Amino acid sequence: MRTETIQSDITVVGGGLAGVCAAVAAARLGKRVALVHNRPVLGGNSSSEVRVWVCGATAHWTNRYARETGIMGEMLVENQYRNPEGNPYLWDLVVLETVLAEPNLQLFLNTDVHEVEADGGEDRRLIRSVTGWMMGSERRIRYESPIFLDCTGDGLIGFLAGARHRLGREAASEYGEAWAPEVPDDITLGSTLLFYTKDAGRPVKFVPPSFAKDIAQTPIPLKRVIRSGDSGCHYWWIEWGGELDTVHDNERIRDELWSVIYGIWDYIKNSGRFEAETMTLEWVGSLPGKREYRRFLGDYVLNQNDVIGQEPFHDRIAFGGWSIDLHPPQGMYATESGSKHMHPDGVYHIPYRCLYSVNVDNLLFAGRNVSASHVAFGTTRVMATCAVMGEAAGTAAALCAKKAVTPRELYESGLEELQQTMLRQDASIIGIANEDPLDLARRAKARASSARTRIAVENGTETYPLERDVALVFPVQPDVDGVELLLDAEADTELTVELWDTGRPENYVPGSFIASRSAKVRKGAGQWVPFELQWKPERAQNAFLIVRGNVLVRLHQAAEPLTGVLAFERGAAPRAAATLEDQDPTQPIVEWSMKALNRRPFCFRARAATEAYGPEQAQGGYGRPYGGPNLWVSEPLQAGREQWLELSWDSAVAIGEIRLTWNDDVNEDLINLHRHRTSFEIIPELAKAYRIEARAAGKWTTAVVVRDNRRRSAIHKLDQALTADALRVVVEETNGAPCAELVEVRVYDSCTWNAASPHSVARF
Repeated sequence: MRTETIQSDITVVGGGLAGVCAAVAAARLGKRVALVHNRPVLGGNSSSEVRVWVCGATAHWTNRYARETGIMGEMLVENQYRNPEGNPYLWDLVVLETVLAEPNLQLFLNTDVHEVEADGGEDRRLIRSVTGWMMGSERRIRYESPIFLDCTGDGLIGFLAGARHRLGREAASEYGEAWAPEVPDDITLGSTLLFYTKDAGRPVKFVPPSFAKDIAQTPIPLKRVIRSGDSGCHYWWIEWGGELDTVHDNERIRDELWSVIYGIWDYIKNSGRFEAETMTLEWVGSLPGKREYRRFLGDYVLNQNDVIGQEPFHDRIAFGGWSIDLHPPQGMYATESGSKHMHPDGVYHIPYRCLYSVNVDNLLFAGRNVSASHVAFGTTRVMATCAVMGEAAGTAAALCAKKAVTPRELYESGLEELQQTMLRQDASIIGIANEDPLDLARRAKARASSARTRIAVENGTETYPLERDVALVFPVQPDVDGVELLLDAEADTELTVELWDTGRPENYVPGSFIASRSAKVRKGAGQWVPFELQWKPERAQNAFLIVRGNVLVRLHQAAEPLTGVLAFERGAAPRAAATLEDQDPTQPIVEWSMKALNRRPFCFRARAATEAYGPEQAQGGYGRPYGGPNLWVSEPLQAGREQWLELSWDSAVAIGEIRLTWNDDVNEDLINLHRHRTSFEIIPELAKAYRIEARAAGKWTTAVVVRDNRRRSAIHKLDQALTADALRVVVEETNGAPCAELVEVRVYDSCTWNAASPHSVARF
């Protein structure tokens, strides 16, 4: 037997998206990382072995401006370009290459960790090492490091180390949760197997295996949606095992799921109820995708009230937006809906205290095993949310290694540094602004070649019958002084609009009523109808403008978006699979839907000039929409005219690194396996060609030239530091949008973070 020892700063066990983002985050911050995974491919439930769509805070366009940034966002945007067909094997490559790009990261695939050396008492323990067996290589590998991350999903590492954890559902009285049972139990969400189908172009028969279940003898045909053209995650409801032990009964659960998949296919192919003569099975999963098992206890346990109340934790390090999504214990055999949903009014916040163990000093965790109640876990469990928690945990681990502190000590003395480090890496923490003392851009003066000063969507390409209430969201900075709508009227009528705020800055639903106005509308087409609404809020924020339904009116609708403006319709028709789901349609985030109107706003004009797109918006504020778009937008690049944003200082500064964040439209819902498709492979608002110029002694020189950019985040480390009193980011071309759109500019004298303590080793 070959026995090895790997020493590193951080050991991450589990190569799902949480573990990948944790390992990459720590490696990018200069720490030596070992990433250990027990499967041949990375990605966990999103990999080609399981093929679950990567869902997150967007909740399939239910939440607005909610797509994740940071490492998870990078992979989604890259996959959009490389893999427009949603091939699961190409998604594997995107994840793998994200890991292989990091020189500080060692990857160990096919390595099953099942030994943990830990010492200490029940209340305070310390992991010394973990040991795994690399299948196919006959290598027994011991991993030693001062910091360990359990990203295994099932929580095996923490369990073996003696970390406190929960399994099953808490009683309603424990956290005051309306959706928890009166009495605690060991019920969990079940596991799922998926299958793919394809049209072979010729008749194909199917002879079911002996173990295929006759689903006509079960509630499945009556209570679940079965269609011959569906496959993959359309069959997320093939779920079972919630009343069993999803780990120890894994083989039994797999066999039951197989029997149902082949039974469903037998039903589709041989019952005579479907047009499936030329359809065949392309792939059937063999590895159950687990939803739930152990949940560790941290210094805080996220619960239902925190999620629904959107609690703005002072130590927030990530956000989510998927609904609280719970399934019946009987899974696919239940006679009730396959899932029930409860939504907050927008995204919610996740505190750092949920990511480290209450009793194992050097253990962090991320993914579905974080410190959350069963009910709150119903939303934190989705993979993109697991991934952003992974990036937070990996960043925290790097800081712990740098400072030689425990995760709890980092919370007590280094929380602000953790949050600011994450923001510098483009990981989103909603509502926390850049306060990085090393960022030279924060003390510069900003100006630009131009900036959008009008909020106007004027070029309609089709009309929309106003059969229901609709709405527009737009930024208010500094005020509203009347709006106009472009419409057609079949007869003389009256139209009413209402102005509301959105409540919290992260929300995009009607909050508090401001004013209402009605206008007489004469019969005719192409009319601009004014509404005399006035509002001057104390701070910059968004307005929610409701247009009341009127069957005599048609609004004009544009084919192109305007950044910062969203359109909604109220009470839109339910989805085809609505019979699978149970959710209250009066929840504001559900009641006001933008799905059918994405990137196609109604034509309107806000008469007051706006400051929401000025150059200062890209300088030291928020890295994504929050109470406004928070980015610089130029006037259109016409006839080869370039647009630029300039930062200048009173005296020359030394510049070694420039970080740019371009607008990749975080309102756009991107799915790794393409549940839906977009009309573009590269986000149009991203800058395609740009350069960075520096001014020294009154002379401008070019420091950076970029062609064919397709990414949101760009880090330009200069070969030699330069001294300049001004910088210009000059946009020559976008990827299709008419204007230059820059979210943030950061400037540093050098990349000093890693150099301060390279490969430091923490000792507790």
